[in-house]
Amino acid sequence: MATTSSSTTFQQTILRRALASGDARRLHVRFDAALLDRYRAMPSAELLRTQTVGRIGVARRWSIDVGIVEDSPDGKVVLHATMDDLLTRLPEEERDHWIAHLVPEPASANFLQMKMAAAACIDDGDTRAWA
Repeated sequence: MATTSSSTTFQQTILRRALASGDARRLHVRFDAALLDRYRAMPSAELLRTQTVGRIGVARRWSIDVGIVEDSPDGKVVLHATMDDLLTRLPEEERDHWIAHLVPEPASANFLQMKMAAAACIDDGDTRAWA
């Protein structure tokens, strides 16, 4: 299993490559492993894994590879997949299910809202110097 420092190094390398190429498809998105429950209930679903990687799919229709993190800070099992695989290998009819299990990274809700709407302005107080 990769240590936190090697995981950080790998993620920095992926980000560096994505920025250099201008292609964000290499970036990873994280999901709660509870998304697997849907597929466990499907007779045609295929769930395979090793200690740290897995494959989720429906026989002869689609499959997607994921990373597996069992030592996440909150104690939950987290899966991660590349944006490229989500865009090209995950069928559109499965996307809402995956989105419902998104593990959000810490973020400013105001900033996210501002970036979602063109010319949005958020007034959450006076400007101040960085401390």
